[in-house]
Amino acid sequence: MIRFTPILLAILYALAMYRFSVWRTNRELDARSTELADPGLKALTDRLAVALDLKRVPVYIYEIDPVNGLAAPDGRIFITRGFYRKYQSGEITGPEMASVIAHEMGHVALGHSRRRMIDFSGQNAMRSALAMILGRFIPFVGAWIADGLMTLLAARLSRSDEYEADEYAAALLTKAGIGIGPQKSLFHKLEELTGQRAGVTPAWLMSHPKTHERIAALEVLETRWDQA
Repeated sequence: MIRFTPILLAILYALAMYRFSVWRTNRELDARSTELADPGLKALTDRLAVALDLKRVPVYIYEIDPVNGLAAPDGRIFITRGFYRKYQSGEITGPEMASVIAHEMGHVALGHSRRRMIDFSGQNAMRSALAMILGRFIPFVGAWIADGLMTLLAARLSRSDEYEADEYAAALLTKAGIGIGPQKSLFHKLEELTGQRAGVTPAWLMSHPKTHERIAALEVLETRWDQA
């Protein structure tokens, strides 16, 4: 029984961390967000809603500066204030912003948002358990190895989710009559907007796929759909 104690503790820790993470995330978003009220973007999100036979797609502004979009575990879609400012200044078009919203809707529809929270909690628990086990055989170094393995696992899972959400968004944008063009044009701007440069971090360590790989995947989809 004693040999399984670290595993049991890890499971209990994962459950506790999941509940705490969801509560903390929702509280943070509730405190620092308001529903988006932009007629131009609403016209575009209404087209997405019609394509999915929904009454509307509520989108919220999250009051932080980094350029990003996110989907909460409870299914809400958020655009950061920094991203919205790029739209207001004309650096991002309405259809490009709609492609971000469609991408985050993909995370919700495919269950990524809730699963990511579970994965995050579980990975933290696995990291702790693995560090304890490896630490018995490799003192000091065991914790470092455990952290590295969990980081690689998290990055791989995240990249897979991004490709799936891209594909969902492409299908939704096409059905809504917006098309994939804005999705691809946004990707071309993405590295500059987020202050990142491709190649600085190895692709297998990045939580998002490289921009040119995401565009290439969309073009494969376009070719496949055109031939169907």
